[in-house]
Amino acid sequence: MAIQTFEQVYKDIRAIVFKPVYFLMGEEPFFIDVLSDTIEKYALNEDEKEFNLSILYGKDTDISNVLNAAKRFPMMADYHLVIVREAQSLKQINPKEKAKDESVEPKANVLPAKGAKKSKPKAPDDFDLLIKYLENPLKTTILVICHKYKTITPKSRLYQAVDKCGVIVESKRINESKLPSWIDDYVKKKGYQIHPKAAQLVADHLGNDLSKVINELQKLFIVLPKDKEITPVVIEENIGISKDFNIFELQTAIGSKNREKAFRIAKYFGDNPKANPLFMTLPVLYLFFKKIMLYHCTPDKSPSSLASALGVNPFFVKDYQTAAKNYPQEHLEKIFAHLRNCDLQSKGVGQRDTNQGELLKELLFKVMR
Repeated sequence: MAIQTFEQVYKDIRAIVFKPVYFLMGEEPFFIDVLSDTIEKYALNEDEKEFNLSILYGKDTDISNVLNAAKRFPMMADYHLVIVREAQSLKQINPKEKAKDESVEPKANVLPAKGAKKSKPKAPDDFDLLIKYLENPLKTTILVICHKYKTITPKSRLYQAVDKCGVIVESKRINESKLPSWIDDYVKKKGYQIHPKAAQLVADHLGNDLSKVINELQKLFIVLPKDKEITPVVIEENIGISKDFNIFELQTAIGSKNREKAFRIAKYFGDNPKANPLFMTLPVLYLFFKKIMLYHCTPDKSPSSLASALGVNPFFVKDYQTAAKNYPQEHLEKIFAHLRNCDLQSKGVGQRDTNQGELLKELLFKVMR
C-alpha cells in the first residue's frame, strides 16, 4: 500500500472507516494535527473519551508505555484510541538499520568447549516489540503516531510494518507559489470569499506556515459575516498587514515601473525592518522575476495557459503581461545578478555602512533604470 493522501484519509475518517494504525509524518504539522484531531472527534464521543482515550507525548514516554496503552481493550466503546504526539522525540522510534556487512555469520563446524555456558538468546528491545505489535495490531485499538517535521524511509522496518497494517500519510509543505490558491480553497470551504489580492497578500506576508495562516484567517471568520468578501482593506484592518506597503504592492510597482511607488514602499520597509526584513523580501523578488522569465518562455500566451505556467491566479496574468513588456528577456540575467549582489551585501559581503532600506533602494534603482 503506497502513501495515502491527506484528502483520501480525511474522507475515510469522516465516513467512520478506521485503520488500526496511522503513521502521520512530514514537514507540515498542520495536516498531521488535522488528521489526529479528526480521528479523535469521529472515533469516540465525549462520554467515551474518559476511559478510552490515551494521549502520550514522545518526550515524556517510551515505546513500552505506548504498547501498554495500545494493548488495552475499550470500555463501553468500539475503540480505544491512543494518540502519540511529538513521536519524533520517542526513543527508538526509528533506529538506524544495521548494515548487512555488520552481521556476523556463525562459524561452521565449531563446537562449544566443554563446560562452556550456552549464551542466552538476546531479549527483544522496545523497537522489536513495536514491530511485533504492528504485525498483529489489536483490532479494537486505533494507534495514531504523529511524527512531525521528519519522515522515515520506505526501506525501514517501521515503514514496512505500518504499511501492511495501517495508513501512512506524508504531510508536505505547500509550495509558496500554490499558497494563494490553497488559501482561496480553504476560505471557500469555510463559507467565505476572498479577493485574489487579499489571498496573495496573506501568502506573501505570512509564508507557508499553515498554522500561522489559519490562525490569522480565523480572526477574520470571527468578525466577518459570510456574505462579506475578504479584501485587502479587511486584511489591513483585522490582521495588521498594510494594504499599501507590502511585498505584493512592491512587486506590482516594480512590474509597472512605478518608481515613485516602489521607492515609497522601500522607504517604509527600511523604516520597519523587523516587519519587512530584506532576507524575506529578496527571495520573493527573485521568484517574481523568475515568473517573468517563464512568461517569456511560454509559447502559449493565452491567460489560462500563462496562469498555469506561472502558478498564479488568472486575475494576475495582466500584471505579468505588463512586467514582461517592461523587462525583456535579455535584461533579466542582469537583474538576477543585481539580486544576488544585494543578497551578499545584506549578509555583510563587501557591505558598506548601509541599512536594509538603502540596500533595497539601490537594488530598485539598478533594476528599474
